[in-house]
Parts: sequence; C-alpha cells; structure tokens
Amino acid sequence: MGQLMINGVTNGDPAVVQGVVIVIAVGFVVVNLAVDILYLLVNPRLRSAA
Repeated sequence: MGQLMINGVTNGDPAVVQGVVIVIAVGFVVVNLAVDILYLLVNPRLRSAA
C-alpha cells in the first residue's frame, strides 16, 4: 500500500492516492470497531454498565 501511494503521488495520479487513503481509513475504522466490540465482550464490567 505504501509503495502504491508513493507511486501515485510521484506519477501525479490523484485517483490512486484517494483510493489508497480511503482503503486505509476504512481499515482503521473497521479495526477500531472490532477492538471495541471484543473489549466489550471480554470485560464483564462494561456489559453490566451498558
């Protein structure tokens, strides 16, 4: 992904850069959501407070 981003910036291809940024952002959000859900399942104190 990093090499693709660098090539997109170097070649002046904004569509590639935008696509890589969107994929990284969506991946970040999905991983954070998964961690939050797993933490809620693992920690019983949070289940009773919700």
